[in-house]
Amino acid sequence: MAVHMAPAYRGPRFVRIAVALQTLTLFFQAATAGLLLTSAHGELLHDVGARVMYGASMLYVLAAVLAWRPGGASLRPVLYAAGFLLLASLQVVLGIAHLPALHVPLGILMFTGSVLVLLGTWPGGLPGHPGTDG
Repeated sequence: MAVHMAPAYRGPRFVRIAVALQTLTLFFQAATAGLLLTSAHGELLHDVGARVMYGASMLYVLAAVLAWRPGGASLRPVLYAAGFLLLASLQVVLGIAHLPALHVPLGILMFTGSVLVLLGTWPGGLPGHPGTDG
């Protein structure tokens, strides 16, 4: 008798696109953080990137809510998206306050988390994760 495991959440395309955009903007923020130390344009790029990253986090919330309500998807992506938006808000506050000892590690945490969520929504999911094909 075969045991059937429910497939892990893969997310609709809009959620995947929103998470991918968020992940790309977080990577851009890491790159422009390095430019802050070496270029006169680094501060401007990091400031603009922060606004785009915050917008990408809001888009992720919107995508997760739209997938959850009419599509009947899991509530988990909505909670992840709300958590990322909360972390993005904290990141903005820490950046404005010029607290790099907290701002930089939180940025690393956000990028890592976003990559993991992106991998979890991609077809095939995380290798070795229960309920995935990998």
